[in-house]
Amino acid sequence: MTYFAKIPVADTALVEAQWKAAIEGRVSANHFDPSHRLSDADIGELVRLATSAPSAYNLQNWRFIAVREAQAKARLRQAAHGQAKVGDAAVTFIVCGMLAGRVDLAARLRPAVEAGLMPEGVVDGWVAAARHQFEDNAEAERDEAIRSASLAAATLILAASASGLASGPMTGFDAEAVRAVFGLGPDEIPVMLVAVGRAAEGNGSQKPRRPLEDVMVLS
Repeated sequence: MTYFAKIPVADTALVEAQWKAAIEGRVSANHFDPSHRLSDADIGELVRLATSAPSAYNLQNWRFIAVREAQAKARLRQAAHGQAKVGDAAVTFIVCGMLAGRVDLAARLRPAVEAGLMPEGVVDGWVAAARHQFEDNAEAERDEAIRSASLAAATLILAASASGLASGPMTGFDAEAVRAVFGLGPDEIPVMLVAVGRAAEGNGSQKPRRPLEDVMVLS
């Protein structure tokens, strides 16, 4: 709850209620208003919020391709097995994870040093640790790329919900087709598609979740 500690006490309950409503009211939407558009600024703000997601060593090893033009949507829809929401949503994000060993981690951590949040020596230690974990380990690199992109996609979904927008995550797509059509590099993995826009009728409500005692263990 560190975030709420920064908010005046009188506002904390309201903000917490709003975020809980955004989480509990979220659905995986299949139906979007095709007339709805999002501005560049709106799209940028969603991505900015998504990049608040955590990543190991603060690698920030993700990239977001915002597909919003009609021709690009048509190509992506074909690669996504014809799913209509790709064309109807205001934007569909291709959330990519980047292989951790190819990231210039020292450069990613430089802003933290300049802000006085991290000593230079800690940076050197993190860089060495990341190199040890990922160097010559393709499986670890891929796993980390998928983890980071998944956390970013989840944060993007919640950012959309908090902004009053619907979202629909998709794993049903041809990854190689997406890679080819959108020019992904050899160090990028298309992990998830996330359609975002104004909901149309027919999406329903969030489905019931398993009871807490089935999913949580206190130890």
